[in-house]
Amino acid sequence: MKKGIGCVVLIGLGAVVLIAGLWLAGAYNGLVTRNEQVDSAWAQVQNVLQRRGDLIPNLVETVKGYAAHEKEIFESVAEARGRLAGATSPAEAAAANAGLTSALGRLLAIAENYPQLKANENFIRLQDELAGSENRIATERMRFNDSVRVYNTLIKRFPNNFIAGFFNFGEKEYFEATAEAREVPKVKF
Repeated sequence: MKKGIGCVVLIGLGAVVLIAGLWLAGAYNGLVTRNEQVDSAWAQVQNVLQRRGDLIPNLVETVKGYAAHEKEIFESVAEARGRLAGATSPAEAAAANAGLTSALGRLLAIAENYPQLKANENFIRLQDELAGSENRIATERMRFNDSVRVYNTLIKRFPNNFIAGFFNFGEKEYFEATAEAREVPKVKF
């Protein structure tokens, strides 16, 4: 009789360990999946930022043909574009993006002073593509921040917080607007 009870206890313990192991594996895999979703969303933000960055030289060259004496603006755009290309974190990218948006705003404001430029078909097409890129950037930033929110919530909730801590799943940064981005760009002629 004792052998039968010992067997049942052993089988019961084995079942508990198996269920706990399956739960742990499922929770870990869920964290890995959410982490990859955040990384994928960040890659898409970088993709649309790069698309905009690729359009900028064409826009600058088009404006240069009409406003060659506006050298400071062209340098400002190039410098801001370089900072954005070198950004490695969402915080750095947000700051660089704000600087580039400000520089582009000044560039487009200068274009207002050149009626022939405003009527140039190439300029109009580039301006439309740039506007489309800005919309894509806003959408991808929103998707990235949504992914970060879901992931950060998941790693903070009980009992996932223990698993996240054990396997070193850390909190992710949001893509936040900088103080510069909230200010209206100052345009000097």
